[in-house]
Amino acid sequence: MPESATRNFRRRVASALVLAPIVILAAYLGGAVFVALCALAAAAVLWEWSKVVARSAEPRILAPGFAALALAAIFIVLQQPSAAIVTVAVGTVVVGAAVAAWPRSAPPPIAPVWGAGGVVYGGIVLVCPALLRNDPEFGLQALLFLFATVWATDIFAYLTGRTFGGPLLWPQLSPNKTWSGAFGGLLGGVAAGAAVAYASGGTRGVVAGVLALVLSIVAQGGDLFESAIKRRFGVKDTSHLIPGHGGVMDRLDGFLVAALAAVLIGILRQGVAAPARGLLAW
Repeated sequence: MPESATRNFRRRVASALVLAPIVILAAYLGGAVFVALCALAAAAVLWEWSKVVARSAEPRILAPGFAALALAAIFIVLQQPSAAIVTVAVGTVVVGAAVAAWPRSAPPPIAPVWGAGGVVYGGIVLVCPALLRNDPEFGLQALLFLFATVWATDIFAYLTGRTFGGPLLWPQLSPNKTWSGAFGGLLGGVAAGAAVAYASGGTRGVVAGVLALVLSIVAQGGDLFESAIKRRFGVKDTSHLIPGHGGVMDRLDGFLVAALAAVLIGILRQGVAAPARGLLAW
């Protein structure tokens, strides 16, 4: 591994050693503590999104966006998940309308869909993990399953790709991601996620493996999706808040899409009130 890559890997490890215990502790405590952490992450994502698509902290994106995320967080604490989802949706429409009213001659011109997309992205970071954790019986297990799957996918993809190299996965979107890294991440994510789901949630082994497989694939798709956004706007990192990773969006790109998929699976099986049970109770 080149010296620069080794330094970057060390920074990534150091950041993970600081952040992972904080996230796990907040998930264990649950309630308003975990919602507050999700809300902070969502606010950071929205701020970074504005910096990417508008090249600045644009108030027409951030003011209504922050308000929608804050109100959605309050609804989640009050056990009103449907109201939280509606609030994010309304905030998305308001931001889109505000951007549409932006004088087209004002630099930089921004399509309403790009401005509004930040509220959706931040809303997923806030709502999906919080909805999973709100389940008193399966909430913590569902989050541990999600963490294990996504984190192991990311770690093994990085290590395998750096070690074996080979053909690029999608060179038009990312100059660094390889097929070897994708398969290594997939194997690591399935192994870790299935083990945690079986041990903590009692999910049947085969089902746990299939769920981990789906979420690992989706997580890598989320990573590529954000790479496409960054390439569209000509940026390398969304910010420099996390050493070795870049921004909060860079760190959560796979996680937020996997969290969305996990919540959708759970809602389809058990409804909005118990997505964690719907995810793990098979």
